[in-house]
Amino acid sequence: MPTTPDTGPGEGPKFVFVTGGVMSGLGKGITAASTGRLLANAGFDVTAVKIDPYLNVDAGTMNPYQHGEVYVLNDGGEVDLDLGNYERFLDADMSFDQNITTGKLYKNVIEKERSGDYLGKTVQIIPHITDDIKRRVREAAAGHDVCLIEVGGTVGDIEGGPYYEAIRQFSHEEDDEDVLLAHVTLVPYSKNGEQKTKPTQHSVKELRSIGLQPDIVVGRCEDELDPETKEKIALFCDVPEDAVFSNPDVEDIYHVPLMVEGEGLDKYVMDELGIEGEALPTDERTSQWRDLVTREQSGTVTIALVGKYALEDAYLSIHEALKHAGLEHGVEVDVLWVDAEEMANTHVQRLKEADGVVVPGGFGTRGTTEKIAAARYARENDVPFLGLCLGFQMAVIEYARNVCGLDDAHSTEMEPETANPVIGLLPEQYDIEDLGGTMRLGAHETDIEPETLAADLYGESCTERHRHRYEVNPEYIDRLEDAGLQFSGRANNRMEILELPDHPFFFGTQFHPEFRSRPGRASPPFVGLLDAAMEDDDHQTIDEVEA
Repeated sequence: MPTTPDTGPGEGPKFVFVTGGVMSGLGKGITAASTGRLLANAGFDVTAVKIDPYLNVDAGTMNPYQHGEVYVLNDGGEVDLDLGNYERFLDADMSFDQNITTGKLYKNVIEKERSGDYLGKTVQIIPHITDDIKRRVREAAAGHDVCLIEVGGTVGDIEGGPYYEAIRQFSHEEDDEDVLLAHVTLVPYSKNGEQKTKPTQHSVKELRSIGLQPDIVVGRCEDELDPETKEKIALFCDVPEDAVFSNPDVEDIYHVPLMVEGEGLDKYVMDELGIEGEALPTDERTSQWRDLVTREQSGTVTIALVGKYALEDAYLSIHEALKHAGLEHGVEVDVLWVDAEEMANTHVQRLKEADGVVVPGGFGTRGTTEKIAAARYARENDVPFLGLCLGFQMAVIEYARNVCGLDDAHSTEMEPETANPVIGLLPEQYDIEDLGGTMRLGAHETDIEPETLAADLYGESCTERHRHRYEVNPEYIDRLEDAGLQFSGRANNRMEILELPDHPFFFGTQFHPEFRSRPGRASPPFVGLLDAAMEDDDHQTIDEVEA
């Protein structure tokens, strides 16, 4: 569909705003991403914006317990994990400009006020903050056919007020057929098994009280909405009955586009935006997504994930990358959570039950002793191992201690006075005081040694995303390599990939390959890990242990 990359109202892309009600974490982002996937299948160029109403400028300094993993983009933006879902579903690279936060808005507006850009005007939420919101949305959408804008949180949250007002203004400034508002709400069951619509009614009432009328209501429920439930929502929320859609629980989030398509949500969106006539004919639309996620899987590979944050969202991209590799191999991947701090007691058995081990990234001292122990276990027992960022560094420390004989080897991040700092601060980090946005971030190229495992996986080079302050100390590289550890990927004098040539699969990356993994385009290190795990016939699977 041809578009005009114009940042003003009137012409250009179509906009679908997605808001949420009743409770957070309902799946607004997955609903929006699934709709976007179907629009892309129909031939449209789709992009996305995630609005986070918190005062942080970005997600970089946030604890994973607060907000899940920090997702890193090619341009180095540290963003909300929903941007990862958009990249995976749309198979498109996002930019830092596609994550709007309240911190970004206020920082920009206050800086402009300090420099005199407003020429003595009183600076206020309306119009200055709301104008900046609208500007950012239009600029992110420019050059695309459809832009999906997800508003974080729920309607009624005090911090979301300026965004809902900006959407109200936006709707007046654009043509009616260029803007669509979808509202995702919870439809719970009562004790007697009845689907209750009252939470949805109150949520829409709150939305209407600030001048917004949803065009679409999507009900999140354990099961599909009953016809009478849809009828009741339509009646009390003042939307057509065919504008009420189910989004029930499914076994896997990658099945949500199939559910959405079955409900006809994508067709309704195209009708309302006036673009159905420009879509590819149904029989010409790609079925690659459906074919991939419905592919029959035979067998299970068990991977132990050794981390310190006891929630899946903290390692969401790793879980998804393992899933993508499983789809490529036609096997199901069972991820065994191994609490690093409990590994020596109750969790060590999980390492023994696993076909492979992943040690992910992280910061701080907590759990590092156990991550080092996990790397040693995998190395000494020929268990396939993948170390990511901090996991890469822990593997270096383990090798220095137990193979090179440097018993006190450590990272200066955890032990500043260590006598053998095999991991040290990046030189460009020495004088940095601010924590936010100051690490080595984003996509960087790595040159790969020929005739290595890395070359088998990647070829001559790779470009992957980084997020770290520390690196392998160049003073120890020769000693480590003389002892048998091979650094097969480098960026100038910076070590990026390690491997052990005589091990079934012992591989570590200073970068985060999980951030570029996609369904249908699985990350090479994760594919290699599963390759090795599936070949390990002598290692017990969890099914065999339980039997």
